Amino acid sequence: MPMLATFANTFKIPELRKRILLTAGLVFISRLISMIPTPGVDWQTLQHALDEIRKQSAAGGGLMDWFNVFSGGALNQCAVGFLSIWPYISASIIIQLLTAVIPQFERLSREGESGRMKMAQYTRYLTIGICVFQSFALATALQNPASFGLGNVQIVTRPGLGFNIVTVICMTTASLFVMWLADQITQRGIGNGTSLIIMINITSRLPVAIVEAWTRYFGLGGINATNSPIELLLLLLFGFAITMGTVMLTQGMRKVPIHSTRRAAAGGGGRSYGMQQTYMPLRVNYTGVMPIIFAGPLIQFPSAILSRIPPEYTWLSWLKWLGTQLVDMTSPIHLAVYALLIMFFAFFWVATQFNAMQISENLKREGSYVPGIRPGRATAEYLDALMTRVTLIGGSGLLIIALVPQLLRGMMQLPWEMASFFGGTSLLIIVGVALDTLRQMESHLLMRNYDGFLKHGRLRGRR
Repeated sequence: MPMLATFANTFKIPELRKRILLTAGLVFISRLISMIPTPGVDWQTLQHALDEIRKQSAAGGGLMDWFNVFSGGALNQCAVGFLSIWPYISASIIIQLLTAVIPQFERLSREGESGRMKMAQYTRYLTIGICVFQSFALATALQNPASFGLGNVQIVTRPGLGFNIVTVICMTTASLFVMWLADQITQRGIGNGTSLIIMINITSRLPVAIVEAWTRYFGLGGINATNSPIELLLLLLFGFAITMGTVMLTQGMRKVPIHSTRRAAAGGGGRSYGMQQTYMPLRVNYTGVMPIIFAGPLIQFPSAILSRIPPEYTWLSWLKWLGTQLVDMTSPIHLAVYALLIMFFAFFWVATQFNAMQISENLKREGSYVPGIRPGRATAEYLDALMTRVTLIGGSGLLIIALVPQLLRGMMQLPWEMASFFGGTSLLIIVGVALDTLRQMESHLLMRNYDGFLKHGRLRGRR
């Protein structure tokens, strides 16, 4: 097959082969870190307590399952790599948002390489602070499992200040090491290291989903099948369709025509002598997975607190009921709030990251313009209105993909490990990272006169 031949060609190029093998080795190390239990934690007791919670929960897919999927199963044994790359991602998002509101950060972002290095330094400092805070909070939760719904069990063998210090040191060091591995993959390997590690963490739960699917439809280990294999066939067809839709959403763009005035050399007096027509691509899914990443925890954290209000506080019973509804990922209230938050953050992210006025000024400075639109403020208003319509379409598609796993969980009682691969953040990350990585591999192949992965055209990444 041409596709398999193209993959075989990737190992014929020494530099590309070296990059692929280096990436595989570094990813293996990052997965290994996600399997080493934190010292002082009885991970078997923790895993048993988590399994009991999953059996008792009718909703499934709650905050703990969300953490388990994106940490690659590190929550089950409370691995030192439980935080993984997420503190660095959180710090990067915070710095990005602060760049839009703090003039000093905005100036740094425009200072070229030196400014980017300074911003990267701030991001790493913030990452350390987030690691310390999150690891200390987790150590406190492990020593008080009853307060977090884990039952009256002893998860920490020797609780106290010493355990807190060891947990903070181990998890912070592991997270920073994973961050370094991601940087090495980006510089010397294939693909974006941060995104690739997240994708591998997610796909590492795929064998668990396959076992659950086999048990559900064919039976396993003395457990009889509970559903017809025809349902599995329909699910696979639906999964193929939703994956195609995700690819279309990731690759989709609105092309804005741009006319550029080419100018003569210095001896020509700077007079224009021709026109060049290009286009400006506006991504349909400009926000990526950010709205889902923001919306999920923003519902889960407050709802987890509200649902644990003691019953003796009768005057807060309505808040407890609201928290219970929000925790249940299949309830209409949860779905409605989740949908509203996704659409809100889709427009919020575009408003903070897409600077129409700056783009308009850059076009004017370069002698370019949108046909039929006056340069300057009129162009900025046109681009802003156009981006709003594009964001509405992209946000709607993102909303559909985000709600699919929860709807499958509610209507078909699918286990969360299975349902999470039919949409949501998991599918968006897998599709996006796969396209970016294949695009980089294809560029190496085309540079050396090999065929690309597509018979016609070229792969496009997310950016």
